[in-house]
Amino acid sequence: MLNKNAIFAAILTLTVLPALVLAQSAEQKGLEIAQAAKAFDQGFGDFTANMTMILKSKKGKTSTRLIRIKTLEVEGDGDKSLSIFDVPADVKGTAMLTFSHGLEPDDQWLYLPALKKVKRISSRNKSGPFMGSTFAFEDLGSQEIEKYSYKFLREESCGDWECYVIERKPAYKYSGYTSQIAWLDKEAYRLVKVDFYDRKKALLKTLIASDFQQYLGHYWRPGKMEMKNHLTGKSTTLEWTNYEFKTGLTDRDFRSQALKRLK
Repeated sequence: MLNKNAIFAAILTLTVLPALVLAQSAEQKGLEIAQAAKAFDQGFGDFTANMTMILKSKKGKTSTRLIRIKTLEVEGDGDKSLSIFDVPADVKGTAMLTFSHGLEPDDQWLYLPALKKVKRISSRNKSGPFMGSTFAFEDLGSQEIEKYSYKFLREESCGDWECYVIERKPAYKYSGYTSQIAWLDKEAYRLVKVDFYDRKKALLKTLIASDFQQYLGHYWRPGKMEMKNHLTGKSTTLEWTNYEFKTGLTDRDFRSQALKRLK
């Protein structure tokens, strides 16, 4: 006959272990979805695009900025990206260069024409707002797999698509977020929505992406992205046009020393 300790151990095995397996499988499935999304988008090489940034205050007042974007895919590391402001006149020539990484802090430089100086962005300041927008500096790098831990939450409809809903928690220091809830469609892993939770675990911002178009018969990019700050009432809309892929960009186009000379 089984003694009481053996019976207790058997009950524990039947009740606790399935819960642990379920938790592990949810984490593994979340990671697998993130890995599949990354793999699906690999191979684009480089692209350029024009972006209109529309800043909207809580009272509805708007201001508009025109920006040129260049992005270079880097094998074995995060992407390199360059943003150059053309309009309005008071920010014309401002440029931001980002080298994304995994768990290592992203390298970011900001050139401010008024100061005629290239400023390196400290890893401690990545949660700050970018050029007065509701996007933080940390939102603007490529989202490498190693930056987060993952957990699958559920599947649900998101517009015309069925989506995976996953939680991702920043694994890097100095993030402004404790967690993010992301919606990716099951067909092509388009990132259609992200809820950002601040250090107090309160809902801080929501990003909605829409108007997706396919390029090179495979790669999907949004035509519109809106980031709303629920605490301030401010929002920023990014409208993307003139995507061009495989334009021949190289590392030479992404040098911090050249930011002052950009046209």
